Amino acid sequence: MRKRQRAGTRVAVLVLSAAMLSGCAEMNLFGHYAKRATSEPPPANASATAAYKIGKPYQIKGVWYYPQEDFDYDETGIASWYGPDFHGKLTANGEVFDQNAVSAAHKTLPMPSVVRVTNLENGRSLVVRVNDRGPFAHGRVIDMSRRSAQLLGFEGQGTARVRVEIMAEESRVLAGKLAPSGGPQEPAIVAAPRGSVTAESLPPPGSSEPSRPIVASAAKVDTSAQRSAAAVEATERKLASQEVSSVPVHSTGIYVQAGSFSRHDNALRLSARLSAVGRPNVEQVSVKGKTWYRVRFGPMTNVDEADRLLESVIAAGQQDARVIVD
Repeated sequence: MRKRQRAGTRVAVLVLSAAMLSGCAEMNLFGHYAKRATSEPPPANASATAAYKIGKPYQIKGVWYYPQEDFDYDETGIASWYGPDFHGKLTANGEVFDQNAVSAAHKTLPMPSVVRVTNLENGRSLVVRVNDRGPFAHGRVIDMSRRSAQLLGFEGQGTARVRVEIMAEESRVLAGKLAPSGGPQEPAIVAAPRGSVTAESLPPPGSSEPSRPIVASAAKVDTSAQRSAAAVEATERKLASQEVSSVPVHSTGIYVQAGSFSRHDNALRLSARLSAVGRPNVEQVSVKGKTWYRVRFGPMTNVDEADRLLESVIAAGQQDARVIVD
């Protein structure tokens, strides 16, 4: 009897150990999974190496995310922020998170990317460096560092209606700096410097004039490397400045978009299927010359209402539903 009890205990310990190892591997893979606090921050001399990272598709709480380079990215939605619980911990691309720096987490953009985040409620706009993954709460488009939220004026309220636009040139600059050889950015090729070349101007045939030496000036060194270095410096200076600009504020509404289709009948079918959740609208829009039919609920006046409706739409089977601001 005691032998069976001891054997059962050993099996339970092995199962628990395997579960713990599996959990640790998952946490290590996704970084700040759902932004849960874990351990104390690492010491100041802990090693952290920044790297350019796109990453493979991954799944969180049944939702798939597909990281990719998207230099046309432009989206509206709800921003949140994170800070003290993660200060000093490693971000998803191997940097140390500093809540007092201007940075952000995004679910799919490359790390690092440079984005402009505009608070649509007060017109404050800020250039931000994306170096982490998240947020994984439904209905959130970007997670800002505490300092970023302070500068954009929504630290106290916790969330804000925002527009997130990728800054393509600046993002390519950072990618070129950190991407390994053979990665998304090709390394700059610099021509080797050449010395002066001596030549002679020959006289016409039959002429008695002596030949005259011509000294060609030294060829200029290819300046592509210098230009690249200057672009990196300018981008990093822009990020470090933490400069807030202002844009005009317009009235906006919050919507839950359940889907967008190129065929009107597909949009109508989804609208009918979601009738138990509420009364969605089917709207026709033109995007880059192509017609789309969007299935939307709204407008709503506050984030809490949008969050509740979004959860209902997701529960009805629309995992790709999202909150947008328009």
